[in-house]
Amino acid sequence: MNAQGRRNLLQAAPFIGPFLLLYVGLLIYPLLDGLTLSFHRADPFGGRAFAGLENYARLASDPVFGQALGNTFKYAVVVVPVLTAITLALALALNKPGRTASVFRGLFFSSAVLSVTIITLIWRFVLTPDAGLLAEVWEAAGREPVPFLSHPDLALLAVAVATIWWSIGLPMMLFLAGLQQIPEDIFEAAALDRANRWTTFRRITLPSLRRTAVLVVMLQTAAQLQLFGQAQLLTAGGPGGASRPVVLFIYETAFTRWELGYASALAQVLFVLILAVTLLQFRAGTSRREP
Repeated sequence: MNAQGRRNLLQAAPFIGPFLLLYVGLLIYPLLDGLTLSFHRADPFGGRAFAGLENYARLASDPVFGQALGNTFKYAVVVVPVLTAITLALALALNKPGRTASVFRGLFFSSAVLSVTIITLIWRFVLTPDAGLLAEVWEAAGREPVPFLSHPDLALLAVAVATIWWSIGLPMMLFLAGLQQIPEDIFEAAALDRANRWTTFRRITLPSLRRTAVLVVMLQTAAQLQLFGQAQLLTAGGPGGASRPVVLFIYETAFTRWELGYASALAQVLFVLILAVTLLQFRAGTSRREP
């Protein structure tokens, strides 16, 4: 590095240094320490003994981890496509000038600013079989209320519905931003060629939104594979672990059973799975040539 380069580096150091210290202290160090911890038998009280690959061998044969992993992927497979389709439809419907469209954009985005605690309280009032909104509707129709939060086949679906309602805001805005980047003259040319709405959507809108769709799917996949708060507060992972995701299992392992080493190994495996899935999605979404 020449003298000018060193001078530039010294001038930039006061601005870059604080960020780098925070980045290393809050992200890189915990990541490396968690990786190291996964090769130990450890507890929160300072005990730590090297265990090699014992924790990883254990999770490979752990039926609870297998169930939690299956729940997590089933949940993501339901939530991500449905959420993507709903938010794309909303963006198409609200991509117009006027006060009415602006009001509805605000309404649909408003759920995104609520905390997970508020979301779960709202959906408990809706889904609880004792005096919930749906229970009242069922009883008014002369039918028995459905125990959505305690039924082994419905608990995970209930969590998925609550999450979809909560998560609509951001992907809808991303699709709106993508739609507003499409030049209007393309649609005018399609109208002159008498292309109907379906043809315009299939031939112009969808190809133009491919990058945005890939971004939405990647972001939502990474987020939904880290499901925690909704499952913990709505169903506590029950009944019988039917709605327990991997992150909730990691939490229980670390802070209920005090097995920090095993919990760290679980976290490392989940990290690798999320990274692999999102990279595959990115590769699949960008492998075709741009229109």
